Amino acid sequence: MKPTLLVLAAGMGTRYGGNKQLDEVGPCGETIIDYSIFDAIRAGFGKIVFVIRRDIEEQVKDRFDERLRDKIEVDYVFQEITDIPEGSRVSPERKKPWGTSHAVLVAAENIKEPFGVINADDYYGAESFKILHDFLVNDKDPNCYCIIGYKLNNTLSDHGHVNRGVCSVGNDGLLHSIVETVQIEKKPDGASAPGPDGKILKFTGEEIVSMNLWGFKQSCFSFLEEAFRDFIDKSGMDLKSELYIPTSLDKYVRSRQITIKILMTNERWFGVTYREDKPFVVESIKKMIRQGIYPARIY
Repeated sequence: MKPTLLVLAAGMGTRYGGNKQLDEVGPCGETIIDYSIFDAIRAGFGKIVFVIRRDIEEQVKDRFDERLRDKIEVDYVFQEITDIPEGSRVSPERKKPWGTSHAVLVAAENIKEPFGVINADDYYGAESFKILHDFLVNDKDPNCYCIIGYKLNNTLSDHGHVNRGVCSVGNDGLLHSIVETVQIEKKPDGASAPGPDGKILKFTGEEIVSMNLWGFKQSCFSFLEEAFRDFIDKSGMDLKSELYIPTSLDKYVRSRQITIKILMTNERWFGVTYREDKPFVVESIKKMIRQGIYPARIY
């Protein structure tokens, strides 16, 4: 059975200032998602599931249904703020989605096989999808997942802060803990971010981080559901709190209910977190076409 790729495309893109998931960066109007799907297909994935909002459903389907016809199976699920555990108390004024952990959880009924997870607006590289595919096909432990790990230096934007899951990894290559760290900014000597205690966190740039490129088995849904219930109980009335995948799974890693392998890639991330990122992304795509990594037209 071929693995599935779950594409998280429901984010609002507030820092970017628009619907960055559908912004065109390739010479024939390709988006970053197009290149990720192209890499996933040639790596051996058999199905794409998009997590989207209802207000962009028509745009997304118009873009991908015809392009991907006869290439790979496609499905869609909706991340809605009303999709919460029965009896939960949440603010009626809430408009912001509940976060990446919830985005994965809403796809539980649509995925019956091992699957990968990506952000729609991040470029991960062909090597990363091959590593992810091979893990999902070959690792048979139902409670063993993976993160495709990147060096922090390879994941920073020149135009503002980014959020990254900073990983603590043992000599055995297994994740010991992961901390979702927000507002990491590139500095001449590495990077820094505000810490939870008000102190500045400093990074060399050699740290291993998660770019939300995960490999999961079916068992993950029960852990994510439990974590989301706890989150809603504590933060359901908050208008902005989000539950991230690393936060959901960290306690299960620490309690050894699950193991997560860190599988390193040499790829360099780029994305359109900010509008100022786009020219670099466009030029990077052109360079890879000249190098023969991608054809000039991928559809």
